[in-house]
Amino acid sequence: MTGLVLTNVTIRSPGGSPLFAPLTFGVRPGEIVSLSGPSGIGKSTLVAHIGGHLPAGFVTAGQVTLDGRNALALPAEARRIGVLFQDALLFPHLSVGENLAFGLEPAIRGRAARRAAVEEALEQAGLAGFYRRDPATLSGGQQARAALMRTLLAAPRAILLDEPFSKLDPALRAELRSFVFAHVRARAVPVLMVSHDAEDAAAAGGPVISLSPA
Repeated sequence: MTGLVLTNVTIRSPGGSPLFAPLTFGVRPGEIVSLSGPSGIGKSTLVAHIGGHLPAGFVTAGQVTLDGRNALALPAEARRIGVLFQDALLFPHLSVGENLAFGLEPAIRGRAARRAAVEEALEQAGLAGFYRRDPATLSGGQQARAALMRTLLAAPRAILLDEPFSKLDPALRAELRSFVFAHVRARAVPVLMVSHDAEDAAAAGGPVISLSPA
């Protein structure tokens, strides 16, 4: 199966028991699958495991493949998996445009081509003319849109969303959710989303995977 596939994945906390029962499911290109379950069961920990950012001490089992490749055998930077968190995490020492340029895939070469790619992404995000802007001057929604475009410019093969809309007010949340979902669907990227909001899962339109205690 193309896309992101988990097979019998389990995670043990350091010195503890499994966080959740073994998970087996797939996320097809262009599909948005939601993860649900009680707080503390390990949803964000699972995202960290898939992305390659799991802290030392956790013990894992099972397989994670992306387009048929063993993702777990690769370092985080080689997995081609983008992650969006609650906070945009834009680099404060770089301008908005420089933040996006940081995410550009290596295949885009030459200063002019890279600048053009960033300017196009800024326009798509409603941030035309913001290349030199300080990220600190952006609103929360603008920062989130910039973070998404930075992720997409890296041409990821999958995207993980870890409560990316949770800090936004309801109106902005719906607007940004529509923006994010439209862009990832247009690129046919498999997306796995953690959210406690039923409206997020409903808007995603894909299956909902419920984590249960081991």
